[in-house]
This record gives sequence, C-alpha cells and structure tokens, in this order.
Amino acid sequence: MTARTTRRPLAAVILGLALTLTGSLPAQAADQRGPDPTVQSIEAARGPFATSTSRVSSLVSGFGGGTIYYPTDTSQGRFGGVVIAPGYTAGESSIAWLGPRLASQGFVVFTIDTLTRVDQPASRGRQLLAAADYLTQRSDVADRVDPARLAVMGHSMGGGGTLEAAKSRPGLKAIIPLTPWNLDKTWPEITTPTLIFGAQNDSVASVVTHARPFYQTLPATTPRSYLELRGASHFAPNLSNTTIAKYSIAWLKRFVDDDQRYTQFLCPAPADTALSDVRTSCPF
Repeated sequence: MTARTTRRPLAAVILGLALTLTGSLPAQAADQRGPDPTVQSIEAARGPFATSTSRVSSLVSGFGGGTIYYPTDTSQGRFGGVVIAPGYTAGESSIAWLGPRLASQGFVVFTIDTLTRVDQPASRGRQLLAAADYLTQRSDVADRVDPARLAVMGHSMGGGGTLEAAKSRPGLKAIIPLTPWNLDKTWPEITTPTLIFGAQNDSVASVVTHARPFYQTLPATTPRSYLELRGASHFAPNLSNTTIAKYSIAWLKRFVDDDQRYTQFLCPAPADTALSDVRTSCPF
C-alpha cells in the first residue's frame, strides 16, 4: 500500500515551528506600534511619532468640523482612529490638547466641534459616529486609518455621547467618557470596552449621580474601568492632564490596537495617588 502524503500550507508549517520552538503562539507584532512602553513613555507630553494636522470645515454634514492629528510615519500600516467631542457650551479647543498627545502615541485623532454648543448627549453621540465615518471614508487621511479600529472619547455631554455612540454602534473598539453627563444613568447595552473618568469634586456631573452609576450599570461581561480624579472638578479634562492621558493611552492601545504590552498599566487596578477611587473588571 502506498503511503499518502499530505501537503501542509506554508503558514501552518511556520506556526507549527513557532509552537515547537517557543511553546506558545508567536507575538502579533502587527498590533504593536512604537517601542516597549514605560510609565515615563505614557506620561510624556509627546510620544514616539511625529505628527501633522488637517483641518476639516464646519460645512461638512453631520458634525461641526474639527482638526485631525495624525502620525506622519507611513511605514506602520494603518492606525486606529479616535474621535473626541467637547462638552455642553464648549468648543473643540476645550479638548484640543488630547489631539497631539494621543496622535504622537500612534493614533489618528479627530477633535471635533458639535453642530451647536447646546447639543444634547444623544446628538453628540450621532455626531461622533458621523465624524468617525468621515474620518475613515472622506477625510484627507482616510488611507491612514483602519476603519475596523475606532474609538470615541468626550467630555461632559460629549462623554455622555460616547455611551450613546457605543449603544448605537457596538463595533467600536473602545470608549472613554470624561466626567460624563447624561440623563440616562443605566447602560446595560454597552459591550464596548469602557474607561470612565470621574472627578471627585465634580459639582456639574456628580460622580454619585453620573460617573459611578454609569460604570456600575455596565454589563459584567464588558471590559471596564472607573478612575476618579482626586480633588478634581468637572472641567479637569479641559486642561492638559497627565493622569487622563496616561490611562487613556493605555486603554486605547490595549483595546484599539489589542497591544497586550499596555495591560500592565491597567491591571491590576492602578495604585495611583492622583486617583481617589478605582474600580475595574480586571483581568480583561
């Protein structure tokens, strides 16, 4: 009887060799952009990527225009995208500091204006998604953004808008509400990994009535963390803030890029004196 020979695909041969030599799956280097992170690197005012900007007119439909910050490096493939909305009565300038700070860590970041400064959270959620679609489909840098790896952030009613956006589009990879405000206090529909920042001395969106209930009503199966800024007011996200930046970078890297190197900054729950309360669903 003649022995039967079966050809194995080259990819399977390489995978088998890797398992034989290392006893584990090979690292997914494609998801890792930039050098190995340290506390110093995520706290830095700028990351390893040089960035540039592109202005978007307020005449575009669905939101109020804004500024795109993007890495100039074209050797890394497409980057994840992050859209950020301001709060009630505020403009893009109130959250503009996050643009270059996050983009220099390896993201295409879109800080937007809303159609009017009094738009409510549901409207801001729709505008975040409209801006995300513009970023990936019609912007000058659409070819630099991976449409399958998108996140949204927002302050105050913009933060409430991030929850609305995730409720409407569960395919988002991450959301980060910053001292969020919303009349709806329960979010059992959210499956998107969620990092909520509260502010201990928030007199506009009290953590007792907003940020904490938002966190507590997220499903147990949703990766989630709640970080409360010690001694901070509702408007802490409107100024450059290292605590907000470092954990936002770690969250976006972990869930938008699926970069496991950043889990160390999130799990176990950080023991950070800048935080008055920490809650998390670790391990993710």
